[in-house]
Order: sequence, then structure tokens, then C-alpha cells
Amino acid sequence: MAAEPDVEVAAAGSAGAAERALERAAAESRAFQVMLVDADLGAGPSAPHVPAQRRPPSASAPPAAPTITPAPVPAARQPDGIALISRARAAHPELRVIVLATADDPHRAVRALQAGAGGWVAKESSLGRLMAVVRGVMRDETHLPPSLLTGVIRELTAARRDRTESERLVESLTPREKQVLRCMVAGLGRQAVADRLFLSPHTVRTHMQNVLGKLGVHSTLAAVALARRAGVGPVDLPQ
Repeated sequence: MAAEPDVEVAAAGSAGAAERALERAAAESRAFQVMLVDADLGAGPSAPHVPAQRRPPSASAPPAAPTITPAPVPAARQPDGIALISRARAAHPELRVIVLATADDPHRAVRALQAGAGGWVAKESSLGRLMAVVRGVMRDETHLPPSLLTGVIRELTAARRDRTESERLVESLTPREKQVLRCMVAGLGRQAVADRLFLSPHTVRTHMQNVLGKLGVHSTLAAVALARRAGVGPVDLPQ
């Protein structure tokens, strides 16, 4: 069997610690290639890992499979792990992420995949299984346990159906109503929308009422949520 190249691995049980590890690695001109994120991060007191790294082998030693060296940290309520995945991937697009989970959760798995994770592994999995997933995501593969696939596909299908319906409703709006909706997504109030679109507050109020009616919702918050599902972004605001 061919020798495995070394892989730099970070195990994240603390969002702050993980981000500090990435910053330190960047300062040292070294990049982690794989990050392991606890699926329960942010769900309650949990502290399974802190970032760790694999030390490069000596010139005389053959390359080895990646190793992980976890260390305990004080238990505390942590920021959401999915948000950590999004931030880490945005700052380091080349970083691969694997989620370590106590139980299969299709909804949370879909969120993790959408945030940029490449794998979902049970915490009780063997080291061999974990290493196989690490090597797989390094080849840009997506790894999910078979028991999770049906639920994930169902979640993705439902999300696609919901998005399609949201897109249909947004398409029913006039161009001006779409402008108003984008302002609403940006969090602008009635007067701010009026100033931006050179309309009277009364006219903006009418447009907003029409938007809510056509989208079939009863609040600005619900309209914004539907717009985001349809892929509608906010207007560009001046800096």
C-alpha cells in the first residue's frame, strides 16, 4: 500500500480556540487541511477537543497517516458549530471540515453540508473509520453514514420544494415591489426605503402591504425569511 501523506488536522471543541488556532497557523505560514467540529457545539456544556496539529515527520521517517491529539478545555456554552464551519470556510476556502456527532440528525447534517462540511462521523466510530473519512474529504468527497442518507435526501428535497414555492411567490411581485422587498431584507424601515427609492412613506407602506399580501405572509419578518429562502439578497447599503 502506498504511503499516506501527512495531513494537518485541527479538532475544534471551542469556536474561539479553533479560530485562534487558524490565526496562529496563518501567522506561521502553515495551514490546517482538515478541521473536526463537534456537532453538539453550542447545544450545551461540551468540551471534547481543542485545536491540535500533526508534527511533520523527519526526513528519514516514512510519511504516516494523520493523527489527532485532543486536550480537555473547561466546559462552557459554546457558539454554534455550524456558524463556526461557515466562518472557517469563508476565511480558509481550502479547509475541509468533518462533523463529529453523537447521534444522526438529518436537519443538522444538511445545515452542516450547506455551511461547507464534507463529512459527518459518529463520535464512537473507530479511528480507522475517521481516518478514512479524513482521506476522503481530502479528495473532495462527501462522506455521510448510510443511516443518515435517507433523512438528508428527504431534508434536501423538502428544502428544494420550499425554495421553489418561495421563488414562485417572489416572481409574482412587480419590479418596484422586488426593490422594496430587497430593502426589507436589508433591514430598512419605511422612511429609509422611501428615502432610498425616492418615494413617499405612504407609497412605500402600500408597496409593503402588497408584498406581504402576494407572499401570503403577515409580517415583515416572515416576508424576509421567505425572500431569503428564494435567494433574494439585500440592497447594497452605503458604507
